[in-house]
Amino acid sequence: MAVWIQAQQLQGDALHQMQSLYGQHFPIEVRHYLSHWIESQLWDAIDLENPQEEFKAKRLLDSLIQELQNKAEHQVGEDGFLLKIKLGHYANQLKSTYDRCPLELVRCIKHILYTEQRLVREATNVANQGTEHSVMSQKYQQINQAFEELRLLTQDTENDLRKLQHNQEYFIIQYQESLRIQAQLSSLAALPPADRQLREPTLLSKRATVEAWLTREANTLQKYRLDLAEKHQKTLQLLRKQQTIILDDELIQWKRRQQLAGNGGPPEGGLDILQSWCEKLAETIWQNRQQIRRAEHLRQQLPIPGPIEELLNELNSTITDIISALVTSTFIIEKQPPQVLKTQTKFAATVRLLVGGKLNVHMNPPQVKATIISEQQAKALLKNENTRNDSSGEILNNNCVMEYHQTTGTLSAHFRNMSLKRIKRSDRRGAESVTEEKFTILFESQFSVGKCFLDDTVTLTFELHTLSLPVVVIVHGSQDNNATATVLWDNAFAEPGRVPFLVPDKVLWPQLCDAINMKYKAEVQSNRGLSEENLVFLAQKAFSSSSNNPDDYRSMTMTWSQFNRESLPGRNFTFWQWFDGVMELTKKHLKPHWNDGAILGFVNKQQAQDMLMSKPNGTFLLRFSDSEIGGITIAWVAENPNKAGERMVWNLMPYTTKDFSIRSLADRISDLNHLLFLYPDKPKDEVFSKYYTPPLSKAVDVSDFCFPISSLSLSFLFFCSPDPILDAEGEFDLDDTMDVARHVEELLRRPVESQWGGQQS
Repeated sequence: MAVWIQAQQLQGDALHQMQSLYGQHFPIEVRHYLSHWIESQLWDAIDLENPQEEFKAKRLLDSLIQELQNKAEHQVGEDGFLLKIKLGHYANQLKSTYDRCPLELVRCIKHILYTEQRLVREATNVANQGTEHSVMSQKYQQINQAFEELRLLTQDTENDLRKLQHNQEYFIIQYQESLRIQAQLSSLAALPPADRQLREPTLLSKRATVEAWLTREANTLQKYRLDLAEKHQKTLQLLRKQQTIILDDELIQWKRRQQLAGNGGPPEGGLDILQSWCEKLAETIWQNRQQIRRAEHLRQQLPIPGPIEELLNELNSTITDIISALVTSTFIIEKQPPQVLKTQTKFAATVRLLVGGKLNVHMNPPQVKATIISEQQAKALLKNENTRNDSSGEILNNNCVMEYHQTTGTLSAHFRNMSLKRIKRSDRRGAESVTEEKFTILFESQFSVGKCFLDDTVTLTFELHTLSLPVVVIVHGSQDNNATATVLWDNAFAEPGRVPFLVPDKVLWPQLCDAINMKYKAEVQSNRGLSEENLVFLAQKAFSSSSNNPDDYRSMTMTWSQFNRESLPGRNFTFWQWFDGVMELTKKHLKPHWNDGAILGFVNKQQAQDMLMSKPNGTFLLRFSDSEIGGITIAWVAENPNKAGERMVWNLMPYTTKDFSIRSLADRISDLNHLLFLYPDKPKDEVFSKYYTPPLSKAVDVSDFCFPISSLSLSFLFFCSPDPILDAEGEFDLDDTMDVARHVEELLRRPVESQWGGQQS
């Protein structure tokens, strides 16, 4: 169903959020009348950070305007006449707005579509997500209720402040009246005694009345001031509580989701809701700060002895702390730099200030600087130790000015072309390798926010910094898999608020299973993750165990050393290196077969034998090699040529990426005629035929050369005489035969003239 049709069914706050997406920058009528066209365009194919994409955006803008004009032309009747005028006006308006910046139109529409999809998805999931969604909705409702309470409290203190100001102004008028009376009394001394006696009693009476009133009103004003201060204290307590929920719960959870997304977890989600909450906080904090400053101004205007001065100083200090915490905490990394960072390679990152738009920071946009620092330097920074100008390397293109996007209300800095020129490593600890050393990208900025409170100008200056997720620096692609292991372990098992970048040295096996399953599904881009049987196989490999019972492993722990320092027994590679090899092979060459369920994969040689011996001859299965990183082997059951009536399981030497770059798995299975049924009983063509390479057209008529040969028929000739090419365990030694097969394949791919030129001459 079209998103727009579903969006029109939204209700309540979701409908309000959807409506707020539209305005003069993009009228809702355009969305309505061009809904099908808008949703059918490839907006996501345009990279907003690449200026070279502007011509694509311009083409979309021109098409949008043309669609609007066409729609306008087809309107008839009385109602159609008005709509025709309106749509024509919108076409001109959009052209005027975006003609010079078409990428902003793309940014605007992408934001609209993303938000609509999110709102529709959230509304659709209400009935399906049960208790979890109910808890989330309840939490959001509580946050919104707290904002409403804060709004009412702020409005109440605003009213009290105005009342206080009005009463104080009247008090000052009366005080001036008392001074006038006193001046009149003083002037009586120059009058004759008779006149003085006539006028003095009246003036004395007036003075006494006014002074009595001033005394009472001074006490009343002091009470008003104290009451107002107490109300502000209550507001600030609620503000702190609300800010803690949003920054320490919701924002930290978003950062945790972002970290898990680095391991292949679901996307962390957009920041729109968080930004709207943070902007509401900023607005409420600033309103209360203004009120406190105005109360201070009133106190200075009319000093009355009492505790109010100390109370106002305390309130001002508290509100400054609150807004400082909000600003510094909402300076975040929206798009993390790559966590495995290769020197001399371009990389990107995006930082964002969630309250930047609300504080009008973009009026004087600040600059952000990126620096790479070590784990020790990160620890010192968080302890507020002086680490200024410290770095562990040199990053090119590491300065960027923050940009404000009016359509989305976001203030962000997009680092598009950073490159790590050099790295300075620390002294490593014990067995730690270079691929275990963690760095981080430090993003720093500074800006000031100025506001005028009556005749007093107050400027707040903020120094901001935020750290990226841990980064492992490599200089060669061969270090990638070990660096990825470090990142995986850190992302999976880091605790919120940790000292950089501490992680546990050992974790429960089920925790590790969750992490590697998440990574596997993401890398292979498959909904088919690791089954319980697969995880038991991995546990057997990790712990050198033979138990098939999953419960035996639930309380077992795996150390970092077992994961990626110590080699597996009898092998020259670690557990992670073997698993990473499986992922890479599957991702590059076996993904469709894994998704089809054609690859069992995580089965050892003995298990394969037990499974196949009960099946008819020619039954085969595919399993990942135990002995080689990134290898897959074919095991099948057939007669033993050396012993009549006896059957045995055969295993091909493993295929690797190198083999599949020459000929695919499906084609290789097709070539091997003795493979008949994929375990347990599916005819192989039924499973693999859709992946076979279509036969070549008659580019070369090999009959003319009396040389009938297919790309693997020569290698299969060797299979017909098994003794010379079987090892002691019944495995084919394809070192020689595969060399011949590859030579034939390469020969068949050459142009006819060079291939057969010698014979023709």
